Amino acid sequence: VVRRHLLQRYEHQPFISCLAGFYSCRWKRYQRRRTEPGKCCCKMRECMFFPLLVGAFCFSLVFLYMWGEAKNDYNNFDWYNYGNLGFWFLWSLVLLIVAAILFMYITLLVVLAMCLLAEGQQLYLHWSHKIGTFLVLGFSITALFILSVLWGDQWKTVRLSFQITAPYLHIGAITVMVLLSWPMALHAIRADKKVVQVIIVGPYLAILLFLFLIPLGMYSPCIREVGTLGPKPALIGHRGAPMLAPENTEMSFQKTIEHGGDGLETDVTISYDGIPFLMHDSSLRRTTNIREVYPNDTAQNAALFSWNTLKELNAGAWFLKDKPFSCMGSLSRADQNQAMNQSIYKLSNFLRLADSQNKFVIFDLYRPPEKHPYRNSWINRTLEVILNESGIRPELVLWLENDMRSFVQSVAPGFQQTMGSKAPVEDLLMDNIVKLNLAYTEMSSEDIRKYAEANITTNLYVINEPWLFSLAWCSGAHSVTTNAVHTLKNLSRPLFLM
Repeated sequence: VVRRHLLQRYEHQPFISCLAGFYSCRWKRYQRRRTEPGKCCCKMRECMFFPLLVGAFCFSLVFLYMWGEAKNDYNNFDWYNYGNLGFWFLWSLVLLIVAAILFMYITLLVVLAMCLLAEGQQLYLHWSHKIGTFLVLGFSITALFILSVLWGDQWKTVRLSFQITAPYLHIGAITVMVLLSWPMALHAIRADKKVVQVIIVGPYLAILLFLFLIPLGMYSPCIREVGTLGPKPALIGHRGAPMLAPENTEMSFQKTIEHGGDGLETDVTISYDGIPFLMHDSSLRRTTNIREVYPNDTAQNAALFSWNTLKELNAGAWFLKDKPFSCMGSLSRADQNQAMNQSIYKLSNFLRLADSQNKFVIFDLYRPPEKHPYRNSWINRTLEVILNESGIRPELVLWLENDMRSFVQSVAPGFQQTMGSKAPVEDLLMDNIVKLNLAYTEMSSEDIRKYAEANITTNLYVINEPWLFSLAWCSGAHSVTTNAVHTLKNLSRPLFLM
């Protein structure tokens, strides 16, 4: 018996030494005196610091989950930083990598601490790890605060993600609680004071009760009866296919058509001499070579240039240089050469392309700035191009602009009138609205069903991630605007249909 006990102790000590070495940086000596379960596991200073360690873990987990689910909107985050910093960089990907590294670091410390406690060893976190814990805690709280202030809608994305991930998160939480059950029970049984037992068992049972009640509040449109799933939403290329070609260029829209997109979305600005063209930004700095050609006019509004100037600019080289999406993949040599030679696209040419391929179109129409010749006739000029110059069939046009809607309906009764916000069904029918164009954060299966009963379809924008597209599909959306037509076209069913 003595020999077996000594052998077990000999085999066990290297494991404890390894745990203490990583946690306390004490590689040559470890806490040989075991702490009885239920007794204080460490000195008062270490007892006070342990909740900070757990808090850092929780905050870093929340931030990593939030930012991981925000991947759908990384391009918006990078575009915001470009507007403030003046150069393009994938800051969203850097932030994700940093968050993942910090979370893995703090998780390792928590796991080491729990293993040491399970072995009855005293905790002593090395000062370098304490500094690291404060850094993780500070970074996570600061990042969450900044994102909440600047991109509060991301919390809506998190809430939507729970409709997909909640069952898996629930199973993961239960697994963690099961793993903790034995050490918790051992410490509670051997505790010499009732107060200590309550402190140990109380929070554990409260969390278990919470996990037990969570399924009562779970909801997902993807949990449904067999045969009740609606048709796959139509795919509208957001500025074409901006993951495969420079946005708002002929190549981008051709790629959308090539990959089976059902519609095309774009942004329309009017040049100083009255030519509507496609441009999302207010300036030409991000998507053209304006810095090389007219370095003194980089900040000037795009609508203040003449068409003769605009058509000479290169609108594709930036795409190969900046690589605006982290998941773009590599382009063939032919696609690279084609992208390098893209120019700014006229609205009339865009509409002819859509008409020839039987694709419906939707666009944001930007009013020209002050002192622009077409400041007060921008809608009339756009209608002239649509009705007289492009030859597109009116039923292919989803008219989104709300100004002068009655006039537009009288001039072009064939347009599909589209509203950019929710409203009572009666008001929408009064304005002859047949489609809603809503941000995906406003997704609601109940509202979509209510509007569908009044023959009003719903388009959600901008959806790139398969999980979010699956949720839109299950919710009954009729179409989605996406940067990733080439990816979503391959989905034959929702990913999480149950």
